[in-house]
Amino acid sequence: MAPIPIASLCLAPSEAYFKIVQKGEDAAKASTLKIFHQAFVGGCYIGFGGLLSMVIGGQLPNADPGTQKFVFAALFPVNLLLILLTGGSLFTGNTAAMPAAVIEGKTNWLQALRALTVSWIGNFLAAGLFAVLTEYTELCPTDYESGTGCGYLAAKVVAAKTSMDFGPTFVKGIMCNWMVCMAVFLSSQAQDMTGKMVGIWFPISAFVAMGMEHSVANMFMGPLGLICGAKTPGFDITFADFLWKNMLPVSLGNFFAGAVCVAASYSYAWGRLGQTQCGITDGCSCFVAGCGIGSREKKVTYKDEDPDIESTPVQSMVQGDIVARP
Repeated sequence: MAPIPIASLCLAPSEAYFKIVQKGEDAAKASTLKIFHQAFVGGCYIGFGGLLSMVIGGQLPNADPGTQKFVFAALFPVNLLLILLTGGSLFTGNTAAMPAAVIEGKTNWLQALRALTVSWIGNFLAAGLFAVLTEYTELCPTDYESGTGCGYLAAKVVAAKTSMDFGPTFVKGIMCNWMVCMAVFLSSQAQDMTGKMVGIWFPISAFVAMGMEHSVANMFMGPLGLICGAKTPGFDITFADFLWKNMLPVSLGNFFAGAVCVAASYSYAWGRLGQTQCGITDGCSCFVAGCGIGSREKKVTYKDEDPDIESTPVQSMVQGDIVARP
């Protein structure tokens, strides 16, 4: 009896990495309007998850901080489920996909930075608008006398997020987006809905519970906190404070995590960065053109041949190979 073939519901890590590369390549080829549309939708979904966490978490004023944070973290991942399973786009995920596509030679930095910039703007406009609509529809109620409710929690959150120095906030941005990109990675590995949900849920819940900084989540919670905080006595945080003390270092930290900790790291493990020693043998031209762009035909000299006689051309990034005849 012939053996029954077994189909795996989980891709190998190397295959998942190249799915992320494909995502970056597709984004680079997309029009600016389409990138903006996907980012705007993604920003709205961030608002849904953020509001859910704020509303439920804000109703636990007498609970210990650990319980409130656990509930907040358990509910928040619903937004990334909506985004990754419906084709939405976030700046944070793109910080891995776009550099990975560049490193693998599928696009260039100009197109990558275009996609990253448009996605950041689209996310911010959508999340900010969602915060305004949340206040307009009174979906984030607050009892300012007793200091309870969604709005009070939102004001506390933005106050905490603007209280730290640039360096620690930058590092918290790195830690956060490393986890977020791992959620994207695990979602790419899983081939069924349940697997994708599990792969997304735990890394996202983890970064929220640990208090790390996610730029797109802050695009909703920051404006909502500023709006609600304006009604709170003694609240003096401005939008400029929020941009300078939080959004700038967090966005830079998120980009570092996606580009270096994930894209470059896994390209070294399974992609061109590890195969070609890109950046070393090509004089760092990969940082402008990518590891794949710029590979060229070269002549290989076999050891048993006259060095003056050229052999069949092959693809290589390294000049001057002398190899044994196969």
